[in-house]
Amino acid sequence: MSLIQVSDLTFSYDGSYDLIFDEASFQIDTNWKLGFVGRNGRGKTTFLKLLMGQMEYRGKIKADVEFDYFPFSVPNIEEDTIAVAYGIYPELEYWQLVRELSRLEMEEEALLRPFFTLSGGERTKVLLAVLFLKEHNFLLIDEPTNHLDTETRQLVGDYLAKKKGFILVSHDRAFLDRSVDHILAINKTKITVTKGDFSTWYENKQRQDQFELDENQRLRGDIRRLKNAAKQAKAWADEVESTKIGKKAVLKFETTGCIDTRAYVGEKSRRMQQRRKNLEKRQQRAIDEKSGLLKDIEIAEDLKLFPGLNQVRKDRPLVRLRDFGISYPDRQDPSRLIPVFTNTSFELMPGEQIFLTGKNGCGKSTILKKLMEEYAFQKASLAAGIKSSPKTYGTAMKEAVTKGTLWMDSHLKISYVPQDASFLSGSLKEYARRLQEEEEIEMDLFMTLLRKLDMPRQQFDKRMEEFSEGQKKKVLLAQSLCQQADLYLWDEPLNYIDVYSRMQIEQVIQTAHPTMILVEHDERFKETIAGKEAQVV
Repeated sequence: MSLIQVSDLTFSYDGSYDLIFDEASFQIDTNWKLGFVGRNGRGKTTFLKLLMGQMEYRGKIKADVEFDYFPFSVPNIEEDTIAVAYGIYPELEYWQLVRELSRLEMEEEALLRPFFTLSGGERTKVLLAVLFLKEHNFLLIDEPTNHLDTETRQLVGDYLAKKKGFILVSHDRAFLDRSVDHILAINKTKITVTKGDFSTWYENKQRQDQFELDENQRLRGDIRRLKNAAKQAKAWADEVESTKIGKKAVLKFETTGCIDTRAYVGEKSRRMQQRRKNLEKRQQRAIDEKSGLLKDIEIAEDLKLFPGLNQVRKDRPLVRLRDFGISYPDRQDPSRLIPVFTNTSFELMPGEQIFLTGKNGCGKSTILKKLMEEYAFQKASLAAGIKSSPKTYGTAMKEAVTKGTLWMDSHLKISYVPQDASFLSGSLKEYARRLQEEEEIEMDLFMTLLRKLDMPRQQFDKRMEEFSEGQKKKVLLAQSLCQQADLYLWDEPLNYIDVYSRMQIEQVIQTAHPTMILVEHDERFKETIAGKEAQVV
């Protein structure tokens, strides 16, 4: 056992006056299984880079271990997987790697395949297995569950639970509960380390937040009274000052028969003003001290969503798939078809939420893209005055070869959140103005929703290329929430999204009951929404 000691850590990016870390101090036992949580943009990935020595900082980070980062960069994905493994860790023992992969329910033959042929889940398993063979290294694992199906998440979580010595950045609550025994949390003003899994930490955080809310209520009362006292002291001093000259001095003579000399009144006024200033300073110090306590509560504000344009019938499905399948021609032999999925059927009624389920690569995202393709076709048909009808597929559309029946209500308006947000570029405000001009969103509402999702105002003027992956995803989610739609197609909307924002999204779906088709693998989210499931096979 050894300790990672962080002392007075201070860091900000070049050209920015905003501190990511401000004299943060804490320590970590290298035997811990540490879950790392916090709002998007708070500095989780930045902290991992600081541990790796990739950026300069003020303060001290003392560690007697070597760090390895996941996901590891693979320079040549054309190589066989075993060659990739030896490239990461030349000293590994082959039998040990096979043993680790068996614990992850992965066959040895995968090591003989080119790395690029492995699925996302298989790549995650191989890289984790290799890196954990470096027994004396401390592993920094950054969002390993993105794009992993539910079954693989459970498997990887159980694998991590049997290991030790890592920091795991994740926003998947069930995955964290399955994997970790300590929580490292970046809050608004401080970093805390607590023992237990995510649920234990979150329950304690809720109790602490409630205590602070109650305490803040009392402190606000104290601040209000102090400010009123300061106003009264000023009015009192001003009253004395007014007796130096003028009507009040004359009135005093007429009523008492005496009058203070200007020198006497002036000295008296000076003393009063000094007493007032001293009192104001003491009061301001007290106000500042108490105000400083009103600082570390995470508030997840309610979001708004505006589903339905009342242009669709409520008594029939909006979407229907019957025995629907998609295949693609083999690149080496175009006459041979490779199926993505072959026989998927479901109906979506207004107000329902359907989760598409299945292993990675089974075609869940492909179905959403096909629905968007059909949506574009229908809009073009309506614009041209062509009546739409159910499609029975059996011919090639673009590269895909489809079969079965896909039907959509011709009056649908759809809002789509894609899995990939890398296309976002330019300033956020310019992007919002363009969407408003295209009558896609209301700009003020869009910005308000982003603020409620904890997007700092200073981000609004930045280029979106500089955003974290979580912040980019929030842009797409806020855009969709702004759009008045009959059907929402969301493809892995929670990838990179922090825990608090996930809960906000859960709440708005439960409140608004929009019609949705989702691809999402977060167990807690699916349990909370309690929608139907449609297996993609």
